[in-house]
Amino acid sequence: MQETRLDTARIRAARRVIDPVFLDTPLYRCEALEPDLGCTVSIKLETANPVRSFKARGTEVVASLLVGHGSRAAVCASAGNLGQALAWSGRGRGIDVTVVASRIVTVAKLDRIRALGARLELVDGDHEMARERAAAIARHDGIRLVEDSLDLETCEGAATIGLELVDTVPVFDAVLIALGGGALATGVGHVVKALAPEVEVICVQPLGAPAMTHSWRRRRVVTTDSTDTIADGVAGRRPIPAVLDDLLLVADDAVLVQETSIMAGMRKLLDHAGLVVEPSAALGIAAILEDRDRFAGRHVVTIVCGSNVDVDAYHRWIGAASTHRS
Repeated sequence: MQETRLDTARIRAARRVIDPVFLDTPLYRCEALEPDLGCTVSIKLETANPVRSFKARGTEVVASLLVGHGSRAAVCASAGNLGQALAWSGRGRGIDVTVVASRIVTVAKLDRIRALGARLELVDGDHEMARERAAAIARHDGIRLVEDSLDLETCEGAATIGLELVDTVPVFDAVLIALGGGALATGVGHVVKALAPEVEVICVQPLGAPAMTHSWRRRRVVTTDSTDTIADGVAGRRPIPAVLDDLLLVADDAVLVQETSIMAGMRKLLDHAGLVVEPSAALGIAAILEDRDRFAGRHVVTIVCGSNVDVDAYHRWIGAASTHRS
């Protein structure tokens, strides 16, 4: 494999600075899903932790390095989960954290960011506008800007999931990874291709937020003017060139799925696995639903990456999935 920005030795070292509460997350075969999906399905559950997503694996590495360098303040833009994670990691290390988010971010995520002690600034517009504001704050205040996916710590923290997959799972054929900014996909993809290159790395993105998938397919950055998806955690419009370069080296495929399939995937994870998940976490199941023939008879791992969801919206989506199914 050609070299990405990531380093496997650093990824192994990252496990030593990440709070153990975020490590060695549940990984199990979910037989109840298999009759509907037509393949063997294992779930890597990244929601059973204090911030209910995988993001703290990266922010733990960020915060550890900040303290090591004597830095006591940081700012990030977030669609919700990164902000919670950075707030959690910063609180335990005495780091002042500012989170910039769009006003359209799920209220439950915003409330949790505040509860974790971070300063929250809301902006009009979408996540890309929040990124611009966070960068401006970092320049003005002279503090660390934490950029998800661009910062190697976020990718290499997420990559520790890959170590756990290749070290513990019986032989599997493919791993399905939610694709947004790319930290999870490039991190896990790097490890899988380095240590289990026969495994197919498939990235999954909503049809309504396709920028990174279009960029992967065309091998150049493709931006979009807007997004239209319930999967707010992966709804970026402007891929980061360096992240795309890494993704091109580790991803075997990138696919787009419809909103109805995402909702159906959420419903199946509730009905058959007892899991309440946010839309981004159901992308892997959605991909199987849309292409059962591709996965028939194979052993597939899907990373359930987050469960921070607005309860009212969740019930609407689950209800819509039931109506669509019937």
